[in-house]
Amino acid sequence: MKFKSAILILFITLTHSSSIFAQNSDSNIFIHWRTLSDGIEYCETDAPFKSIVNDSKLTLLKINPKKVEFKMLSATEYDSTRTAPEWSKDMNVDIVVNAGMYDLSKRLSNKGYMQNFKHFNNPTFLDGYGAMMSFNPKDSLNPPFKIFDLSCEKWDSVKTFYNSYSQSMRMLDCSGNPLTWNKKNQSCSMLLCAMDLQGNLYYVFTRSPYTHNEMIVFLQMLPFDLVNATYLEGGPETSLYINVNGFHFEKTGSYISNSYPNDNNDHFWKLPNVVGIKSKTTK
Repeated sequence: MKFKSAILILFITLTHSSSIFAQNSDSNIFIHWRTLSDGIEYCETDAPFKSIVNDSKLTLLKINPKKVEFKMLSATEYDSTRTAPEWSKDMNVDIVVNAGMYDLSKRLSNKGYMQNFKHFNNPTFLDGYGAMMSFNPKDSLNPPFKIFDLSCEKWDSVKTFYNSYSQSMRMLDCSGNPLTWNKKNQSCSMLLCAMDLQGNLYYVFTRSPYTHNEMIVFLQMLPFDLVNATYLEGGPETSLYINVNGFHFEKTGSYISNSYPNDNNDHFWKLPNVVGIKSKTTK
């Protein structure tokens, strides 16, 4: 663990010592996976320390990209915004997550670059957004899902490898090092995704608000050797919908400290852009 990260973890441990508990020698977060289908596992666990509201839980979804199919779903290509359950039903997918933050001035567009085969939701590459989620490879020799750290691999060198792309902001780099966010005092519900060194994909959701830098530390505490973590969404738009082999689970966000400081949201918001995931082993 890098020195800067270790200092931040020490600070959290000292200021929240009553809530920190070591579950094993590698992590302060207890993980017990529930298998939903071949290649899809689920876990809900306590965050390392309590948030100011709600249950202080982390919800994790682990996916083997070789066992699923990915779909980029956007209102600009499929006519209208939908809630996560509506996207799931209309597009016949088992899991729906945010594809990235959308542009508040152009509410159907991803803030960063977004492409799905020949359809461009946003053709403009955004400087400062250093992560690129990529799937539907053009060559079967490429991994089925990859998050590129654009400081490690240049966009011009990888932009022809895949058919589906969504650009977002980094939280861990290509070596697993933390990125410091300037929004030090903003806390929110949020959804993140990351890869491990074995090529597994992880989605991490929290309804309880934490700062972005706190969540980066949590990612480093997980015993998965995570790299290329990226931020997908925060606040009430944050959505995680799972309906796999009879396991039906719905998670929505709420709190944003500077614009929506409450835990009152009780429904999925309509989203312009999502990623749909279909298990290859379910009907």
